[in-house]
Amino acid sequence: MRDCVIIGGGPAGLTAAIYLARFHLNIAVIDAGKSRALWIPETHNHAGFPDGIAGVDLLDRMREQAVKYGTKFIQGRVSRITREGESAPFVLEFGHGQVEASKILMATGVVNRRPAIHEDLHARALAEGRLRYCPVCDGFEVTDKNVAVIGTGDKGLSEAIFLRGFTNRVTLVCPEAVHDLDDAACQKADHFGIKRIDGPTLVEGIDNDGINLRVGSSVISFDSVYPALGSDVNNMLAQMAGVKCSETGAIIVDTHQRTSVQDIYAAGDVVLGLDQISHAMGEGGVAAVAIRNDLSDTAPLLR
Repeated sequence: MRDCVIIGGGPAGLTAAIYLARFHLNIAVIDAGKSRALWIPETHNHAGFPDGIAGVDLLDRMREQAVKYGTKFIQGRVSRITREGESAPFVLEFGHGQVEASKILMATGVVNRRPAIHEDLHARALAEGRLRYCPVCDGFEVTDKNVAVIGTGDKGLSEAIFLRGFTNRVTLVCPEAVHDLDDAACQKADHFGIKRIDGPTLVEGIDNDGINLRVGSSVISFDSVYPALGSDVNNMLAQMAGVKCSETGAIIVDTHQRTSVQDIYAAGDVVLGLDQISHAMGEGGVAAVAIRNDLSDTAPLLR
């Protein structure tokens, strides 16, 4: 039986794995290989990498570090979590196998909602920096560029206003037929110099001029596009285990990343907070220390 099983191999889960393995605990990471960090062609706001680092390279380094200290990795997706009682271990089922654990750390993250775009074009646009999902991460890279935000309502307008801190050429493009903006929102957009175009919108292609959006019957080119369509929280396992979630679906935790269910913890984007690698890693560290200390309270960890 494992002292802890971590569900998810993104920045939060891997940070926790490194900590827990270095605490001499018997742990495993079950990872489906779907971390959003894998989408990042190169991040320049992660401390310690002044020339930037690709998301896949960062995760590879973290995984290597976790393995160095004894972390077991299992490729797969957890489909079911059961427990006979509070004193019994959890049973996690995945594919054709299962594993038992005293503690569970959920680091299952979220999934970005995509605009209308072909899968192959989506991958290419991300790799070339034409399609971006995080203005906090990479707004600097579109400084003084011609940028579109695909979205509407409060979320779309808020993201467009945020990007105005990097460029004065921001257009809010509606994903559907007509913008959901009242008079006050339109006045606010005008105040910030944000253009507005009704849809529907399709990401059509990439050429030397940039990324092309088919908006209604017209094709408009931009240097980069930011979808502001929200995200879906991967909380299915949490709900299965009876963990309390917020109205938006985020897992609710205390200051030590403990959930409402004893022996289940959560960290990273699946928890309400700033969706940033550094923030996820910090939560992973906090969760790992709490897990170690809670295990010690039950049975002192001595060597």
